[in-house]
Amino acid sequence: MKINKIIACVISLIFVVSCNDENKKDQAPLTQIKKEVTAKDILGNPDYLAISYGGYREKTRDSQPTLSELKEDLKILSAMGVKVLRTYNVQPKLPHASNVLKAISELKSEDENFEMYVMLGAWIDCLNAWTDKEPNHDVESPNNAGEIKRAVALANKYPDIVKVIAVGNEAMVKWATSYYVQPDVILKWVTHLQNLKKDGKLPKDLWITSSDDFSSWGGGDSKYHVEDLNKLIEAVDFISMHTYPYHNTHYNPEFWGVPAAHSNMPDTTKIEMAMERAIKFAQMQYDSVTNYMKSLGVNKPVHIGETGWATTSTGYYGPNGSRATDEYKQGLYYKQMRRWTNRAGISCFYFEAFNEQWKDSHNPKGSENHFGLFTIEGQAKFPIWDLVDKGIFEGLTRNGNEITKTYNGDKKELLKDVLVPPLEEEIMANR
Repeated sequence: MKINKIIACVISLIFVVSCNDENKKDQAPLTQIKKEVTAKDILGNPDYLAISYGGYREKTRDSQPTLSELKEDLKILSAMGVKVLRTYNVQPKLPHASNVLKAISELKSEDENFEMYVMLGAWIDCLNAWTDKEPNHDVESPNNAGEIKRAVALANKYPDIVKVIAVGNEAMVKWATSYYVQPDVILKWVTHLQNLKKDGKLPKDLWITSSDDFSSWGGGDSKYHVEDLNKLIEAVDFISMHTYPYHNTHYNPEFWGVPAAHSNMPDTTKIEMAMERAIKFAQMQYDSVTNYMKSLGVNKPVHIGETGWATTSTGYYGPNGSRATDEYKQGLYYKQMRRWTNRAGISCFYFEAFNEQWKDSHNPKGSENHFGLFTIEGQAKFPIWDLVDKGIFEGLTRNGNEITKTYNGDKKELLKDVLVPPLEEEIMANR
């Protein structure tokens, strides 16, 4: 009997040890660190929606959003499925980007499932930009070196969050007369960052680009087709291009006018067809950049660093201008833009998340203040009314306000503010 008991005990011990070993094998993957997500994984992936983000509430950037306010916004965007943000500068007096990174880091610590990444912008200027002196577009600002240094420091501090550094924002396009630089300046800093990666002084999977107008990337006027741009296209990891059919309803409105053959159609049909032409216009600009890049024998990803549609304007795009501006058109543009880019594997940093009133602080109804998908108070505009209906914002607030719909969700009231684009012949007569 004793021998049988001893044998039974040994068998039981072996079974327990074996089970523990099997449990350890089963549990091992749970204790491993999650696979690090890279820019290559994120960009072009429809599961990682991208958006341009500024959290400013006031009429001046001197009033910086608090960490609590930034976290409010980040939770709202995360609920929408947004996982990639674009910021614009790391200037020492404007700690917005560094605070956004800190807020994301804290949210990740509070919730291991919270996921958010950043394309970190480094602002680039020419000499005498934003001063009372004449801008010198052939010489760069001495402030650029510090801007790049700060971007590098943040990328190294938050390697789990910063996945892209964008050198400059519309810094090469020649209509940016206050500050634009020549392509050799952007090339210089892109090359510098790429060398830091090679030397192990930046994460090797960090992608480097510049975010600029489609024309600056060779998709427009041939005056941009210079050797330094060609070298820049070879130096970046991907192209981040901007396309704005909204602005072109004034500057290049050939696509915008209602053709004479459509004049008897219902107003809603005229508007919907105009917005379809706007999407085709954006696609044309995208293709023009891609074609120029390929003409150089280069084949890299091309993503959309900015595009958007304003909902209020007293200027070129309002009732006395191109009649492009309202929430209904913004809704059509947003939905169609997301549909196209998601299907095509293009990241679209939609401009922008929330209205910001500092951009045209002396003109409250200026279009630059009204590109957001949300109002400053936190009301969801028409493009995302359906998300409110789904209840994804329940329990979330902005400035203490629950997320509700503009126009109290009454589409009939919204449509009262919608204007039909002018006839094609009317546009041609005014050119």
